[in-house]
Amino acid sequence: MAKVDAVSVNRKADIISAAIEVFAEVGYFRATTAQVAERAKISQSYIFRFFATKEALLLTALEVSWTRVLESFRKVIENTPKEQMEKNLIQAYEDILASYKNEILLQMQAQTIREDAVQAAMRNGFAEVRSIVLEAFQEAGVVDAEERTLLFLARGMLCNISAALDMPELMGK
Repeated sequence: MAKVDAVSVNRKADIISAAIEVFAEVGYFRATTAQVAERAKISQSYIFRFFATKEALLLTALEVSWTRVLESFRKVIENTPKEQMEKNLIQAYEDILASYKNEILLQMQAQTIREDAVQAAMRNGFAEVRSIVLEAFQEAGVVDAEERTLLFLARGMLCNISAALDMPELMGK
């Protein structure tokens, strides 16, 4: 039984990864579960074993992407001297963007999707990032921690735009 469960967990992760890629490439509204199934090398009906709707799959994909950002930031906060906090958080986000660009492109798309559940997922993700960064800056004694948090978030959005448009000059690179 444990082997079947492990296979199911792996297949679910494969589906989520495929969905992230497909949604990022063609957009959520143009993407089909058939495309996701093809990318995951499974039958379309198998997707619905794990996800009742395409929106449920999107919400799970967003959760994966937000969790990656939050876990990365928490790790930096736990392992960084206070005077390096902001610099290391910026580097952590740039690393995520370099390694998981599709997840960030998916988040960017999700910001424009008007469904209540998607908007709630995005608000919650941004709120949690803001909260942990603000708390870390306050504990590190960053002057004007609220303003620095705002600038940190704004820089992250600029990083996203720079990556999406392939314009590294927006980041001074």
